[in-house]
Amino acid sequence: MNHQTRLQALSSFLKAQRSKIEPGRAGFPAGGRRRTPGLRREEVAQLAGVSTTWYTWLEQGRDIKVSSSVLDCVATALELTVDERNYLFALALDNTSGATPMQEQLTDISPSLKRILQELKYCPTIITDRHFTIVGWNEAAAHVFMDFEQIPRDRRNLIQLLFARKEFRRLAVNWEHFTKGFLAIFRAYYGQYVEDEWYELFLEEMKAAHPDFIFLWNQIEVKTAPEVLIEFRHAKVGPMQFHLTSLQVQGTTDLRCSIYTPVQESTTETKLRQLIERL
Repeated sequence: MNHQTRLQALSSFLKAQRSKIEPGRAGFPAGGRRRTPGLRREEVAQLAGVSTTWYTWLEQGRDIKVSSSVLDCVATALELTVDERNYLFALALDNTSGATPMQEQLTDISPSLKRILQELKYCPTIITDRHFTIVGWNEAAAHVFMDFEQIPRDRRNLIQLLFARKEFRRLAVNWEHFTKGFLAIFRAYYGQYVEDEWYELFLEEMKAAHPDFIFLWNQIEVKTAPEVLIEFRHAKVGPMQFHLTSLQVQGTTDLRCSIYTPVQESTTETKLRQLIERL
């Protein structure tokens, strides 16, 4: 993202995080006339030990000098998680990962990853790159979600598919909750790779094509590896429950492995076996 876009993203993030903090929890009177939810700017400044003017300029996205120590204080005042803190630092300090923009081609996965996909026979698994392009999947994933082989290679973006394909919308019992988890990971990448202009182009495309994307994206959640319980309603076998675990694959390719493990006390694995073995 360019310099101005980065500052605007920083501004939106700070406003969103400030609105989530209840004044009483932070030690401020909960009453009085508050035009918006959460803390006031001067209250955040007080908690962080900085001037109200300086924090206001930071939140407005002005091009001002910031230091890691002061950002630490702001992060503490806003009760940021580790992932949110990293996102704040990436935007405020213009930190880059040192990685160059990705080429317009799919990343080849290693033979070991291919073996892992095969071994996870009854755990639907999808491998994505930092743009959330699907670069690998196993047979179980094809049965539960869709046959990604039928999707053109340049359209296999998981974020785009979540909004564009009816199969995903029908599959997830709580589609919004399901989608927000992936958007939180996507935003973490967005902050990490501030020099990759691909993200801005992709966001513009998504906002133009999917109004509901705008609503969910503006909620500004940041997580690198959420673990959640997902319930699906599969057209052929009915309800299925999975624990979703998202793992970062170490190495230079920056891949992510999303594994759907059947809930043990459910009949999900039995149904998955039926789908795969066509019993």
